[in-house]
Amino acid sequence: MNTPSPTVRPTIRSTVACVIQQGEHFLMVEEDKGGAHTLFNQPAGHVELGEGPVAAIQREVQEETAWQVSLTGYLGLYVFHTPEGETFHSHGFTGVPEQPLTTALDPAIVATHWLTRDEIVALAAAQRLRSPLVLKRIDDALNHRHFPLSVIQE
Repeated sequence: MNTPSPTVRPTIRSTVACVIQQGEHFLMVEEDKGGAHTLFNQPAGHVELGEGPVAAIQREVQEETAWQVSLTGYLGLYVFHTPEGETFHSHGFTGVPEQPLTTALDPAIVATHWLTRDEIVALAAAQRLRSPLVLKRIDDALNHRHFPLSVIQE
């Protein structure tokens, strides 16, 4: 007797990232992922159990940058498929820095940097961005392609 095998459902990872801009500079985190070079990303991370995207990004920004920020907009949901077959649903936000905090950085973060778009493009050319979404989110923010935070109902 053949019994049907259970359907394997793919895991979709829910993440958040924030474009934090001050003048012509963007707050970036430098991460050591064990490769030949460190990688650069916006403050970002996974939505934890019981969290919504807004709470998750506020937590991630504080953990990864030791900055308190005010969220100013929602860039939208970015769907990203890795070459390894993983799928990420990444909520993009915009924000402005309010004040530095005295908390320690997440141990995975090597340093934080305020970089211009041109400097970030140079990092992209050197394949030092964590994902192609890093520059896409910056460009969307610069082009004012965002929505009010009220579109998220937590």
